[in-house]
Amino acid sequence: MNHPILKTTIVGSLPKPAWLAAPKQLWAPWLLEGEALAEGMQDAVRLVLRDQEQAGIDIVGDGEQTRRHFVTTLIENLEGVDFQHKKTVRIRNRYDADVPMVTGPVARPRSIFGEHARFLRAETDRPVKFTLPGPMTMVDTLYDGYYRSREKLAREFAKILNAEARELEALGIDVIQFDEPAFNVFMDEVRDWGVETLEAAAAGLKCKTAVHICYGYGIKANNDWKKTLGSEWRQYESTFPLLAKSKIDQVSLECANSRVPLELIGLLKGKDIMVGAIDVASEQVETPEQVAQTVRAALKYVAPEKLYPCTNCGMVPLPRAVAQGKLKALAAGAALVRGELGSS
Repeated sequence: MNHPILKTTIVGSLPKPAWLAAPKQLWAPWLLEGEALAEGMQDAVRLVLRDQEQAGIDIVGDGEQTRRHFVTTLIENLEGVDFQHKKTVRIRNRYDADVPMVTGPVARPRSIFGEHARFLRAETDRPVKFTLPGPMTMVDTLYDGYYRSREKLAREFAKILNAEARELEALGIDVIQFDEPAFNVFMDEVRDWGVETLEAAAAGLKCKTAVHICYGYGIKANNDWKKTLGSEWRQYESTFPLLAKSKIDQVSLECANSRVPLELIGLLKGKDIMVGAIDVASEQVETPEQVAQTVRAALKYVAPEKLYPCTNCGMVPLPRAVAQGKLKALAAGAALVRGELGSS
């Protein structure tokens, strides 16, 4: 399966099986331990790969089945971070969470996701994507009691991420995506050092690099925040011109059921665009035609060969059957538009 245009992909997470972690919640604790947990994680990866392949998704991922959370799983494998004594901080100015503390120089003593990436690559013949948190979003998920500077800590995280990303690339990963939801909140920092630290995290990579910037999982704190943003969500307007000048290859944005003016895609000339055509804040499964409508609307601003239909964000809080239905709708909707463009 090698579609020349409108290749579909997911942004990151997919729901975990109920025997691995409690459904429909973030940071759900593992229900297995030791060797059973390691085996269970691999079984879950096989399941989500099968779901994606059967649905017709072109560029597949592990659905983050080996991680409790898209940021903290990486952080808890670093030196210099204390998970025993947590502090309550405001996450992205939206909700409070108990987070670990930076107590000394941060360092990556060993590979974090290498074994998981090797397994993922061996289990599918399709192009594979692996997701990592971006430096700014990592900073925003911690209490910094050591560097006392968001920028300094972000620059240290960028070095760690780059070492991890280079290893993933060497293992055969085709796309490495950095998740930066914080880019929709801290606009001045994005301009001052955010894009620079993102580029540092991706420095030297020859595989495709991507950044995912969304309005968050479909949880209450995020949904309430969206209600305050008015009739048009223009957060991307300040970050897209900066990303257009960056070396990052692909930019992911939220389009389905959002109030993002699609003409903002025009600010990303030259980049691949991952257009979110699946609403992850709703359990309503889209029809292929609804997905096709989003894709057609985006095609007014980006060439078909540079458009990648995808999900708005991760789907871990959704029921598995809903996520499976949404994957099928995504692939079927892209196929509709592909047919209209005369390309199968």
